[in-house]
Amino acid sequence: MSDIKIHRAHSLGLAKARKIAWQWAEQVEQQFDMECSVIEGETSDTVEFKRSGVNGTLIVAADHFDLNAKLGFLLGAFSKTIEGEIQKNLDALLAKGGTPAKKAKKAG
Repeated sequence: MSDIKIHRAHSLGLAKARKIAWQWAEQVEQQFDMECSVIEGETSDTVEFKRSGVNGTLIVAADHFDLNAKLGFLLGAFSKTIEGEIQKNLDALLAKGGTPAKKAKKAG
């Protein structure tokens, strides 16, 4: 199994961050046939996503996104490509949100 961990800081606030997270969830549902569900909280939301060979969460907070995904054996060989695609999609959505994404060091 391969793990993907992505952290993105932002200054959008929770309401705008939620909209971006929902857009991201819709995007991965369409592009990658993921099943997504959103668990709303007072200070953060969790987007859970899964499909055959992949499962993970996207934590949505007022000042950051934290994505953690586990790839199964077959997709693990493509982890760098998959991670790059996720980063590109998330950064594009953050850029549309009106605030440039602040890249943080990759966790792990």
